[in-house]
This record gives sequence, structure tokens and C-alpha cells, in this order.
Amino acid sequence: MNQPTSPSAQEAKKLLLSLTADSSELYSLLQEPQQDILFTLLKNPNLHEDHLLVLLKRRDLSEDLVNTIYQRHRDNLSHRLKLALVRNPATGGALVRSLLPHLRLFELASLSALPGATPDQKLAAERTILQRLPTAPLGHKITLARRGTATVVAALLKEGQAQVFEICLSNPRLREAAVFQFLRGATARAETISMIARHERWKQRPNLRLAILKNSKTPEIWFTLWLPQVSAPVLQQLLLSHKQNPAKKRLLEQEKKKRGLA
Repeated sequence: MNQPTSPSAQEAKKLLLSLTADSSELYSLLQEPQQDILFTLLKNPNLHEDHLLVLLKRRDLSEDLVNTIYQRHRDNLSHRLKLALVRNPATGGALVRSLLPHLRLFELASLSALPGATPDQKLAAERTILQRLPTAPLGHKITLARRGTATVVAALLKEGQAQVFEICLSNPRLREAAVFQFLRGATARAETISMIARHERWKQRPNLRLAILKNSKTPEIWFTLWLPQVSAPVLQQLLLSHKQNPAKKRLLEQEKKKRGLA
């Protein structure tokens, strides 16, 4: 009668199998919880890229294991492996930063919005995107305006490109603070200011309305439409602004007179 195999003997058997398993057997071994089994698998001559891609989808790998994968394949690292390494939460910050320049713009955008990515991975991906924005084609910017994170959309908004601007305003991740900063910045123009003033999401925000009325590039139509609704203190504040041209000053004075304000 056979004696039951001891746990240590079972582990030794698995370690041996990890070294000798064929391609199909390796797929089941890739799910083993023991890290030493996984380290041994990396030495198996039948292990190929598809196995590594399956392994790197696991969220419970150690940083040492991920580094070992990289070191063993760094000289012939495919684009698919670079992307899989960057997306794994166990990949260290230094390695992520070294690989990010090799990724495509939309891959970076996906990483920056990936729920399972670490904060460091997301921040590094966003920084790489921002570095590429000035030379990115218009079509890529339009896609990023739809899919980008709050940081990326704010940067696109700041550029003030009309074709991209309206899409940025409709991105649910865009924050009011970014729109406010744009209105106070040098890239705001009459066209883009009017886009904000017309936009359903932003046109009723008191802080944005005031910033629009304070901007010297704001078309006069917004003074005509909005002045009857502003409070007396805000009206007085606008009258004291040095940025108003004579035509806008007249509109302000007319509104003040209508209300009988001193």
C-alpha cells in the first residue's frame, strides 16, 4: 500500500514539474499561489511570452518576481510585455517610469484611468501624457479630451484649441477649478469664453460667471444677458475693474442707473 506523500515531497514534485512542464501544463501552474513555484517557472525552457502575459495579469505578484521577469527578458522585451509590466500593480516606480516612454498615447491614457493601477503608476502615466501633448496630433487630442483624466483634460483645456475645447467641457472628469483657471489665463479667447458661457454644465456657476464678466476678452453679449441678474456688490466690483473697455463700462453704468444705485 502506498504511503501518503508528505507536504515537502509534494512541493518538491511541483518544483520539478515547474522546471519540466510543457507549454499546456504551464498555464495551470501559473495560478499557483506559492511565489517559489512561480520563480521556478521562469526557468522553464518551454515558458514563452503568452505565459508571461497570463502571469502578469495576476494582482498578487511580488515586486521581486516582476523584476525577475523584466531582468530575464529586458534584451528582447516586446511591446506587449512592456505594457503588461506597466499595468501590474507590483511593478516598482522606477521600472514603470523607464517603460512609460515606450507606450502609445492611448495606452498611457488607459493606464491613468485604470481602476487597479497604483497612484504612482497613474501619476507617472499622466506626466508622460502631458509631456507629449504639445506635439500630439489633433485627432489624438480629441480622443484624450473625451477619455482623459481630470489632469489631462485640464491641460488640453488650457491649450484653448477650439476643436478640442468643447469636448473638454463635456468631459465629466473636468473640474470647475480648471475652468476657472482657464478664464483667468492668457489663452482664453472670445470664442472659448463663449463656449463656457453657453455650456449647460458651466453657464450657471456663479464663480465662473463672475470670471467671465471680469475677463477683458469676453464678448459684450454676455454683459447684456447677465448684468440684470448680478447682485449690486458684484456690479460695483465690475465697475471698479480696470479690464473693462468703454463699451462694457457703458453697459455697467446703464445697469447701475436702471437700479437707481449711487
